[in-house]
Amino acid sequence: MKENRFAKGLCFYKIFLFFVFGSLFGSYFEEIQWFIKHDCLTSRHDLLIGPFSTLYGFGMVLFLILLGPKNNQRSIFRTFFYACFIGGIFEFIAGVLAENICHIKFWDYSNLFLNIGGKTTIPIMLIWGLLGTLELKILYPILSNLIEKIPITIGKIITIFLFLFFLFDMSLSYSVFFRMIKRQEGKPPITKLGEYYDQKFNDTFLYNKYPILKGN
Repeated sequence: MKENRFAKGLCFYKIFLFFVFGSLFGSYFEEIQWFIKHDCLTSRHDLLIGPFSTLYGFGMVLFLILLGPKNNQRSIFRTFFYACFIGGIFEFIAGVLAENICHIKFWDYSNLFLNIGGKTTIPIMLIWGLLGTLELKILYPILSNLIEKIPITIGKIITIFLFLFFLFDMSLSYSVFFRMIKRQEGKPPITKLGEYYDQKFNDTFLYNKYPILKGN
């Protein structure tokens, strides 16, 4: 008799829930790093609503999709090696896209040891490798088992709700940020929504919400 479980195997539901977890983890991971380095607390979120850093969420999803299928057949060393390159390439591409689309450097490693085009560094790639290995070899078996224990109906409702929430949050956040770029270029809003963004999400608000925009 076929066992009926929620999010069995490496399916959309499970991958998306890992994205949510990774986005939460990344936000606090960045804030702890910043506190250790600068002895002060600051927001490291990249969405307007909620404590999320989707760069880490997408990174976690990449590890699952690219390395998850043969995870049990692969050694820890090989997993670490592959995760280093996947994480480094992902961060490099994300940095290039951010600069070319947003015209802002969200991170710049040009002054750090063994940096690659200022978009990533060899030591940071090693951190990506460690995070990917911990995710696949330790975290995935535990979280996967917990997720599959969620009742099917409840699991689907929760996942769909979170998916719609993130879809709204990301659409709002990216469109507000895009309007900020146009506003700083001296371009007036052409829609009522743009006018609302200029009033509700002005530069002062966004600089307080995203301290990295002003170099903090």
